[in-house]
Amino acid sequence: MERSLTHVALFAALVAVLGLVPQISLAAGVPITAQSLGIMLCGTVLGARRGALAVLLFLALVAAGLPLLSGGRGGIGVFAGPSVGFLIGFPLAAFTAGWIVERTTLAPGLAAGAAAIIGGIGVLYAFGIPGMALVLQKSLGEASFIAMAFLPGDVLKAVLAGFVTQAIARMRPGALLSRA
Repeated sequence: MERSLTHVALFAALVAVLGLVPQISLAAGVPITAQSLGIMLCGTVLGARRGALAVLLFLALVAAGLPLLSGGRGGIGVFAGPSVGFLIGFPLAAFTAGWIVERTTLAPGLAAGAAAIIGGIGVLYAFGIPGMALVLQKSLGEASFIAMAFLPGDVLKAVLAGFVTQAIARMRPGALLSRA
């Protein structure tokens, strides 16, 4: 149990640290950040349950006012902005990515890459696009078009998540909790 708590806290910190990577601001108000890579890694490395818990811890800290989101944003107000759908989707994306890695027999890197695409992009966009449409008062089509600006970077992050997970599986197989 103590080991699980440590991993959850470390990965919540990883997501926060990835917020230090400079964001690319879009006119729609939803920035392109490196934090979605952290969300993907929470699931692919920690597994479904622990990955979702790490992201929930991160979001609780953000809601408490810590400026952990990219650009130094934090506080309950961020949950009323254009990023709200993505923030709500974070734990579900991590859970989905972890669930896929836990249940597939593919090589860890390939499983993680596929899981990051399905969870870290598919699930995240399933929540992020409607949230963006609602807050920005756009149609789902318009919000989807805006979200396409994120897609190339998110695919790159999913591939990177696959490589990182594969490297962890090779160097420290016991540390890949999604396969433990």
